Amino acid sequence: MKIKNMLLSKGKVLVTGGAGFIGSHQVDALIKSGYKVVVVDDLSTGIKDNLNPKAKFYEADIRDDELDRIFKKEKPKYVFHFAAQININHSVEDPLFDADVNIIGSLNVLENCIEHGVKKIMFSSTGGALYGEAEQIPTTEEYLCNPLLPYAIAKFTVENYLKFYKNHYGLDYGIIRIANAYGPRQNAKCEAGVITVFVETMLDKKQPFIYGDGHQTRDFIFVDDVVSANMMIFESSKSDIYNVGTGRQTTINEIFGFIRDSLGLNIKEKYNQELVGQDVSCLSSEKLKKALNWSPKVEVEEGIKQTVQWFQDKRERK
Repeated sequence: MKIKNMLLSKGKVLVTGGAGFIGSHQVDALIKSGYKVVVVDDLSTGIKDNLNPKAKFYEADIRDDELDRIFKKEKPKYVFHFAAQININHSVEDPLFDADVNIIGSLNVLENCIEHGVKKIMFSSTGGALYGEAEQIPTTEEYLCNPLLPYAIAKFTVENYLKFYKNHYGLDYGIIRIANAYGPRQNAKCEAGVITVFVETMLDKKQPFIYGDGHQTRDFIFVDDVVSANMMIFESSKSDIYNVGTGRQTTINEIFGFIRDSLGLNIKEKYNQELVGQDVSCLSSEKLKKALNWSPKVEVEEGIKQTVQWFQDKRERK
């Protein structure tokens, strides 16, 4: 086991979407663990300031032929694939574009993995959107996937392609179905995470509005916990799919209150429009806990405090 870890620590990892929210945190963790990291990001939603200076950066689209030249030059042993069209609403408005990026782009990544001898690929999928309005809460990986929106359909499609590439070419994989991730570096303008939207709006001294009655629940997981799960799965020998969530339901009203209290504000909840989307979403991570002894470390109250502090510090730096 020690020999295997030594060999892994000398490997080179290519991270698509490594200037984005979760991707950039993953890059930091990989570098901290001793990996050499190459980042590919077209900066359509990623931000250069997120880039770790120790990572080598290529500004490129995963759909382009340039990707082949990068693989050929860098010869990565491993790939973390985060690059995606991440706006669910835009996937509904333009499913062709969503499929082009999230399916065709992912196939281009996979073809390059085979062509250039990559040993393992880690794929960032979606949790709640994949299971829909599940009757089983918390929802396990065995629950029937019923993706209804183009974004989720594309993620599920790539999951199945990964199984094909494993069976046909022997490419190992790890798939994480992420709950509602949040934390520093999340981009409110393109990712629409409710925590980040509320934080930014309140920092602007404006009133955030809650959709529906605010009693809808989500499974909010701090970005550091997502990254730690990904690292464990990456360094394991098994190709498999894992939910990455907390198993805890938190209402949007509670989220509003946590953020308001963290900022020391005295504002009331205001509601606007009917709820669009799921009423309940919560993932079970028991499979990952049993397989690799992983569990989330950051409670949502503490995670929100850290997130609020990061956004405040960011504004002060400007």
